[in-house]
Amino acid sequence: MIDRRTIELIMDTAKVEDVVGEFVALRKRGVNMIGLCPFHNEKTPSFTVSPAKNLWKCFGCGKGGKPVHFIMEHEQLSYPDALRWLAKRYHIEIKERELTDEEKREESMRESLFVINQYALQHFIDTLHNTEEGKAIGLNYFRHRGLRDETIRKFCLGYSLERRDSFAKTAVAAGYNPELIAKAGVCYSTDDGRLQDRFWGRVIFPVHTLSGKVVAFGGRVLQTNAKAAKYVNSPESEIYHKSDHLYGLYFAKQAIMQKNRCILVEGYLDVISMYQAGIENVVASSGTSLTTGQIRLIHRFTDNVTLLYDGDKAGIKASIRGIDMLLEEGMNINVVLLPEGEDPDSYAQSHSTEEVEEYIERNKVDFIRFKTNLLLDEVGEDPIRRAGLIGDVVKSIAVVPNEILRSEYIKKCSDMLSVSEQLLVKETAKIRMKRAEEQQKNNYAEQAQEAQNAETPQETPVIDEFQQNIIESYNNPLRHKEKAIIQFMLKNGSKLLQVPESKENNTPAFTETVISHLYYSFEGDGIEFSTPLYKKIFDEACEHATDINFDPENHFLSHPDPEISALAAELCGERYLLSKFFSEQKSDERNELAVMFEQTTRLAIAYKLSIVDEMLKTAMAKLKDPAVAADAAALQETMEEFKFLKETQQALNNVLRGYGFGHVALSI
Repeated sequence: MIDRRTIELIMDTAKVEDVVGEFVALRKRGVNMIGLCPFHNEKTPSFTVSPAKNLWKCFGCGKGGKPVHFIMEHEQLSYPDALRWLAKRYHIEIKERELTDEEKREESMRESLFVINQYALQHFIDTLHNTEEGKAIGLNYFRHRGLRDETIRKFCLGYSLERRDSFAKTAVAAGYNPELIAKAGVCYSTDDGRLQDRFWGRVIFPVHTLSGKVVAFGGRVLQTNAKAAKYVNSPESEIYHKSDHLYGLYFAKQAIMQKNRCILVEGYLDVISMYQAGIENVVASSGTSLTTGQIRLIHRFTDNVTLLYDGDKAGIKASIRGIDMLLEEGMNINVVLLPEGEDPDSYAQSHSTEEVEEYIERNKVDFIRFKTNLLLDEVGEDPIRRAGLIGDVVKSIAVVPNEILRSEYIKKCSDMLSVSEQLLVKETAKIRMKRAEEQQKNNYAEQAQEAQNAETPQETPVIDEFQQNIIESYNNPLRHKEKAIIQFMLKNGSKLLQVPESKENNTPAFTETVISHLYYSFEGDGIEFSTPLYKKIFDEACEHATDINFDPENHFLSHPDPEISALAAELCGERYLLSKFFSEQKSDERNELAVMFEQTTRLAIAYKLSIVDEMLKTAMAKLKDPAVAADAAALQETMEEFKFLKETQQALNNVLRGYGFGHVALSI
């Protein structure tokens, strides 16, 4: 377990702009920074980073918090593991006790798979550099392909021995669970239960997450065996979904942001050779068709993509669908065709950095010119095929979300193909209308399916205690007021307020903290928060009620309980929750202590009023109950209760309207 002092040091050291900036391209807007949210699909930035407050917030999906909460969400880590991630980044030493065997068993499946992948990575690297077979076959292959030793080590390239169970035996002997090794995808189980290496006899290309964790491997066979697939890749797993990863992005992300452009190639060696040649803003789809998830990964760092193709027309046509997908996501696209017989790997090996950059800059064309030139060679003067070409290009233009950009593309298409601009506008509008209708039909179908599912009896799911607390919180009508109190307390809890003199109770004016005032206001009426998590925070804060040096915001932001820490971050990131409670406050020249008293008291009384409202609903339901109506004593008692509650409600409303701040008891 990490001690609180270390947690506070990590929280104080981690800068939100640095941490978030490793994964999201940020740009200045006033005192804050903005970017595209990595947690939901958006084309207009709603993701805001505040260096001054050390907070991030997305006003599209609602997520937000401190740097640690970003790492938890982005890397799918537990609270302690996210703290360790930050500690490692900022070179902060963490002293913690050794986990027990039971705690080790409780480690998540995801973390176990990452551990196995990391072990496999080190095994493959060691095999490449420290075994005779690895050096003679694997290392010799990489060097023959023109890779320098520092490049081989930077990209963590490895080798798997020409034995079907070499890694399997080593990993099991090291104490790793055979079932988890298979789930990680490094090995697989045969029908008779034996564990076999997936990548035996291959050079290894590890695939990294944005933060550098290894999620998968690609293995290239070196033997000229027609029966063996040239490349074998890790299967989908708990931690690896190939449609959400781009090879080389971990190494390229900083260069992509600096140059505001991503170069997209096809294979592992294309990326590595380009990077070695000094072109570092390069990634690959690793032989798979480009996916929406991969495009959104790029979009987080830049709007500009250059597709680098070799001269193989068949290969280009197979991947041209990716252009439309890039356009649909709002990307700006250029395409570069390499000289015939060259691919990014070979061209980078035979040219200097300046020559590669100059060639790309000189030969890049926008997608309209590229697609038109590519297809014009085939259609010739055939009017029917020419009409098909125009229709194909217009379909691409129609997916562009930006209206101004669509208009520019239409003008260019009109010039290149000698087609009326008005006709192209009309055809584009037809396609967009049809797409909108199809999308609407799909939405209706999904809604109908959801309605049908709602009517179909479902097996009641098992809900754990934490989920139950969340459900109860959202069903709780007092939750909003409790949330407002906790937020106010986080911001102002240790501030002083001045309780005015009370002639009625014969007490002079005195000062106390906001937390102290809230505590005594609720304690006198026997009020406890109904939302478990809010109650936990409030009760803990009340232990520091008289401590003016207590900093509730930092205390709860760096709390060892991840639920409390996450809630504190969420509330500290919200702006306007309290405005409605203070909207009636008049501008005057009272001192700050008096203003703080009024704000705190308004908040407490608004909460008490909500409690009374709920009690009134219960009393009204009792009055309508036939059993109560038939019992004279019960009816009389309920009527008296209802009358008292109505009087209390009126008194509380009078206080909120400014008739005074005397104490209104809720005891019945």
